[in-house]
Amino acid sequence: MARVWNLVGTVVAPATLVSALLFYFGYVSARAQFAYFGVDVDTLGFSTQEFVMRAPQPLLVPTLVLLLGTAALVWGNGAVRRRLDAVPSGSASRWLVVLRSAGAVLLGVALVLLLAFPLVGSWPAFPLVTPALLGVGAGLLARGATWATGRSRPGRTTIVLLVLVVVASVFWLTATLAQWSGTGQAKALARDLVSLPAVVVDTAEPLFAGDPAVVETTFPPEEGQTYRYRYRGLRLLAEGDGRLFLVPERWSPSGSTFVVDFDRARVRFRFVDDPP
Repeated sequence: MARVWNLVGTVVAPATLVSALLFYFGYVSARAQFAYFGVDVDTLGFSTQEFVMRAPQPLLVPTLVLLLGTAALVWGNGAVRRRLDAVPSGSASRWLVVLRSAGAVLLGVALVLLLAFPLVGSWPAFPLVTPALLGVGAGLLARGATWATGRSRPGRTTIVLLVLVVVASVFWLTATLAQWSGTGQAKALARDLVSLPAVVVDTAEPLFAGDPAVVETTFPPEEGQTYRYRYRGLRLLAEGDGRLFLVPERWSPSGSTFVVDFDRARVRFRFVDDPP
């Protein structure tokens, strides 16, 4: 692994690699979060830094699980290795056969799921179960290959490819968890939208809100008056590229996200009625 990491370091700087991973997982999480409110995250104009800053929350649990799982594997690897060294060579060979067989079965099931994607792709657990089976199966085969001796030991290229399958599976699994984390954050936010900044919006044209949580007030036409419609009951979801993305204070499955341009509306933030 040290040689592999040194090889990767000659191609891309470690800091660049870490930044790219943080950007990707932050983007996946943010995309799922705003998609729940009907907003394409690409329309928000977030910078790379903003996506990177969004990455720690969805990555916290996978990182902890990965670290604890790696520690458990290192400990288990040493325990199994000492056990194999203590038993006769025949018994050790049988253990290796069992290890390889279990890895091959798990990897075969994962490949079947991949080939059957048109049929089982809609299964909610598919993006979680499939990479888990791929990673565990390839990991068992790789571990069994490194323990093998003589002619039964595969070439180094095979072991490296199996390790790369494990890495790709971890990447896929983490991306799935980041996406689920973004959707979970959106659902939690939808239950408590009052935590978002409250705004009062004045527009020259009606928004046609059609939501009972949004209160519209119409002013009589006067000379020099630009904004005739005032809306209360809105919360600021996000801001980007000169536009405000607003949601009602109470979200419903049929709720809508309103997009207001800065140059076509007057926006004021409501103060918190709580004296100092």
